[in-house]
Amino acid sequence: MRVSVCMGTKNEEEAVEAVIRGIRKAVKGAEIVVVDSSSDRTPELAEKLGARVIRQKPMGYGIALKTALLAAKGGVIITTDCDGTYPMEKIPEMLALLEKGYDVVSASRFLGKSDVKAMPKFNQFGNRMFAHAANLLYGTKITDITTGMRAFRREVIHSFEWTENVGLSLELLFKPARAGCRIAEIQIDYRERMGQVKLNPITGGMGMAKTLLKYRVVGLKRKPYERKK
Repeated sequence: MRVSVCMGTKNEEEAVEAVIRGIRKAVKGAEIVVVDSSSDRTPELAEKLGARVIRQKPMGYGIALKTALLAAKGGVIITTDCDGTYPMEKIPEMLALLEKGYDVVSASRFLGKSDVKAMPKFNQFGNRMFAHAANLLYGTKITDITTGMRAFRREVIHSFEWTENVGLSLELLFKPARAGCRIAEIQIDYRERMGQVKLNPITGGMGMAKTLLKYRVVGLKRKPYERKK
């Protein structure tokens, strides 16, 4: 089954080559879809390494990633960030779990850990609280709802309407969980970021909190989902 790896990028020229090479090493023949709004050489470097680059004006993380997800052609669709923080060598483990029947495999930075050295304490606290809130509000059983690295069966991505921007990483997990999709978490080692941090933890946190509360009010809408055999 073909694998597509999707990323939204903005000024990631320090990391993009290492990330793409890591994907190529982990999954031979993977389609790499990059939706880019950079003012630096990120898109040129990505294209040089064989990625399919879609240029888009800056509209935010979620909008860029959604564009990549819907453009992907693979039967398995993987999300990751293009900053060097996520271990691409974990992709085969995620694919193996999909083969065992899971619909979504989520890479947790917190599973079995009391501290994540590459993440500021404030961010750790906020991310853990979001996971706890999601578990209470949506009946999930996860440790990391804000992770940027997940693997999905294609039909999961195309069974829901994705509406969030800052909160897309949360939406990509609690909607499938609420709909009864089988979800697995794996432990990963989170790494120091390559390049400049772009997300403001305060405004980003407010956007994520809004996403979590919103769907308790309006409910979850989805297309009919049937797991392929």
